[in-house]
Amino acid sequence: MTYLAHSENAYEHTQSLSDHLTSVADLAAQFAAAWGGGDLAHLAGLLHDLGKYGDLFQARLEGREKHIDHWSAGATALSEHFGEAGLAAAVAVQGHHLGLQQAEEASLKPDRLHQPHPPEFRLSAPSLEELLGRFAADDLALPEQPPESTYSGLDGAAAAAMLDLRMLYSCLVDADGLDTEAHCNGTADGAKQYREAGPTLDAERDLKVLLSHIERLASKSQATEKVNELRADLLEACLKAAKGPQGCFTLSAPTGSGKTLSMLAFALRHALTHGLRRIVMVIPYLSIIDQTVAEYRKVLSQVLAPQELDRYLLEDHSLAGTRDGRSDGRPSDEQDNSARLLAQNWDAPIVITTSVQFLESLFANRSRACRKLHRLAGSVILFDEVQTLGSSLAVPTLATLSHLTERYSASVVFSTATQPAFTHLNEAVEWFADSGWQPREIVPAELDLFGRARRTHIEWPQRSDQRPSWETLAGELAQVPQVLCIVNLKRHAQALLEALSSQLESPDLCHLSTSMCPAHRARVLEQIRQRLSDGLPCHLISTQCVEAGVDLDFPLLYRAWGPLDAIAQAAGRCNRNGRLDLGTVHLFFPEDDGRGLYPGGGYGQAAGAAETVLMGRGAEGMDLADPGLFESYYRLLYDLQDVANVDRQLQDKDSLLNAVFRQDFVQVSERYRVIEQDTVNVLVPYEPQISVPIADELRRDGLSRALIQRARPYTVGVYPNRTRGPLADGLEPVPIRGGRKGEYADDWFIYTGPEGYDDLRGLLEPESGKYLGF
Repeated sequence: MTYLAHSENAYEHTQSLSDHLTSVADLAAQFAAAWGGGDLAHLAGLLHDLGKYGDLFQARLEGREKHIDHWSAGATALSEHFGEAGLAAAVAVQGHHLGLQQAEEASLKPDRLHQPHPPEFRLSAPSLEELLGRFAADDLALPEQPPESTYSGLDGAAAAAMLDLRMLYSCLVDADGLDTEAHCNGTADGAKQYREAGPTLDAERDLKVLLSHIERLASKSQATEKVNELRADLLEACLKAAKGPQGCFTLSAPTGSGKTLSMLAFALRHALTHGLRRIVMVIPYLSIIDQTVAEYRKVLSQVLAPQELDRYLLEDHSLAGTRDGRSDGRPSDEQDNSARLLAQNWDAPIVITTSVQFLESLFANRSRACRKLHRLAGSVILFDEVQTLGSSLAVPTLATLSHLTERYSASVVFSTATQPAFTHLNEAVEWFADSGWQPREIVPAELDLFGRARRTHIEWPQRSDQRPSWETLAGELAQVPQVLCIVNLKRHAQALLEALSSQLESPDLCHLSTSMCPAHRARVLEQIRQRLSDGLPCHLISTQCVEAGVDLDFPLLYRAWGPLDAIAQAAGRCNRNGRLDLGTVHLFFPEDDGRGLYPGGGYGQAAGAAETVLMGRGAEGMDLADPGLFESYYRLLYDLQDVANVDRQLQDKDSLLNAVFRQDFVQVSERYRVIEQDTVNVLVPYEPQISVPIADELRRDGLSRALIQRARPYTVGVYPNRTRGPLADGLEPVPIRGGRKGEYADDWFIYTGPEGYDDLRGLLEPESGKYLGF
């Protein structure tokens, strides 16, 4: 009998199980060869579908059975034959459909594995010996000795051990997915058809064109000679450091110093020096991604045709496939499908993604998220605006990234103008990865970039009990022609807009917040830059969404009191190009309406730490160009948040570190959240000539990936509790494509409220006109 792995494809060809097992084993071994794990990956691939030799599974392929567990058998065989040495492969095989569970020896004992998982499933055969007999009859054999494992075991440093397991798992599930897809896409003659592999990084060519591009930009720059010299020094420091050994790096440089292109130059020179195969750029905000992608595409379009460029520079984020935050000019179906396939496993030379996508995948337990992780071996991973990493995630994140560099030939760069004092956490990190966290700074201290980049004078508040009203503040702002005012909460922006609207003409008054959809924010930023360039009046009221990475240059900036890193990031939007001797940054404590001054998630605690530092040092000791200031601030913040107290966190059974210590992949995946509260998507009628037809298609055809991609630029994220308030009557649920009649998505809505969508303020709650969220 020929045992099958998959039923008939479109050409009525089946795939034999022996072909699938050997193909997956070979592919998985090829992927893991990058770090010497090929033999173990080959073994996992060879046994991952052992249960398909069972009669019940063969009947399932014929449609005569369902709910058959075909994964536990392979894990059982690994546990019985190889004991602890087969633990990593057993966990990976057990989880290749269900997701990684817990790396606990007891759960992988043969007597436990003989029970189906989940319980409502049935094992495909009652006897493991019967399955192994059929396996042998297909000319397949297990090695006499277990291959050497890259997994450091249950007693190893936990975050490092979990990464070892995820990397093996990644190789297995990617190989399994690729071979299954090749069968489904098979040709009429019965041959499997694998997808086209992604292109190879040409670091030498890309670096050459990048440096030429930077030289042209410098020659046309409107910045002062002083700023251009600073940018040139940063670039030179990056190129020099890139020739050094691999490892963990920090890149501490002021805003406006050209970090975006200098980081890419470091990555390309580093890849060229060490024969690395991929560059991954991790960015916290979509607004920064849009700018970064535009910059990188300008460079690479000089050597790559548009269709080649879409495969070479891969965007993996919610706005991928749109240009300039808009859905007009979207890529063809063929281009979109090619990018979608590459995004599944990051098979591209340059990948640009979000912090949420990258970090939550690094701590995930399901195959879809983990499938791409093996591609990180031999890569340069660049983190922009790394100060946005939540302190509660710092220890496991640093441990995992450190091990990625130590074991998997990757290099990691943390870039920001406000470098967190993560080295203060080294001892805590060593609990979870022996390599700890001791990065090398790329920029030599003698360059004094921050001192040379001093472009602003900071007016620090003298007393926290002096809080101007919004009307008083509006009166001050109305007296100057161009000013940016950043506040901490949307309702504070609302109050300030109301106070200013009676004093300014509408074209002079602008607003930015996440109550506006991405297309709206992109349009407003365009208008602001034009007004600033033309010397026209421009008063921008914004929440923190404008702070990191948004290229704006105001002569005067007001900033409500907040975390010290936020204050420094905000200052980077003032006199950014150094056209004035000094711009002015005025800090103030906002009016207290009794409803809270700060958003959640530790923001208020960070603002309090900044206030403590101010009270202790005085205004004369608050020099944003002094790295020691941020060292003091972050050390105080980590102490307040008890970040380095590993013992206490391990005693908390509900903590993330406790789950990591137990190597519980399910719990870690649930508890590791870059954004603490998810939002739902509300499609708003901005640019109705585009958004309204999309809404009609959603109603008619239901939710699909293609429609989601087109809708993203016109959606606003709303916290779920708001969908049950006054907004509820204006939210129309979106049907699921292919779902049952009356089945709707729980995270997608079309806004149909009577108030519509405000051209200045975005989406407001009906009747009250208040901002959604804080």
